[in-house]
Amino acid sequence: MKFKTYIILLLLLSCCAFSQTIEKLKTATKKIYDANYTMDFDSIVKFSYPKMIADFSKGKFLEKLDHDYQNEEYRMRLQLVTPVYEYGPIKKIEGITFCVISYKNPVRYFYENKLDSNTSLLKANFLREKDRTKDVTFEPKRNSFNVRRISKFIAVFDATTNNQWKFFNMDDLVQRQIFETLFEDYIKKQVGY
Repeated sequence: MKFKTYIILLLLLSCCAFSQTIEKLKTATKKIYDANYTMDFDSIVKFSYPKMIADFSKGKFLEKLDHDYQNEEYRMRLQLVTPVYEYGPIKKIEGITFCVISYKNPVRYFYENKLDSNTSLLKANFLREKDRTKDVTFEPKRNSFNVRRISKFIAVFDATTNNQWKFFNMDDLVQRQIFETLFEDYIKKQVGY
């Protein structure tokens, strides 16, 4: 009887711990998305994986974010106020906890200079490659592109994050490259990246 009580207690504790973890992950995911949506670059840094920020340097990372959202050529804006997230399984590998989060994340690129048909084709191809999607539509009246893409965050929870969920934005080439250099191939494979 005592053994059964311990088993039930252990199961209840593990369920509570898991539900707290997923709830904290959902809250952190909303915060980093909202920071991207409102272009709050300091908050994006705060919610990003600390080793990535250290490798890239906070100043350069902030400059890159600003350039990604607005530069001499275009302004990029996220279109969804409240996206629907799909959470993959939470996996603990060598003391590091990971979760891949996917969501529809349409963006619009407003170009500063009027694009002709040839230039718009070149820009469309650039955006297809940059955003890893085939669904790019040029809207001549708005001089903009509507890009429908599936975005991914990889959430990481470990000692370097002070046991808080921190993120890699896999839409960003630099963040993808840093993720690939920080973690071994077998970890990336288990994570599902």
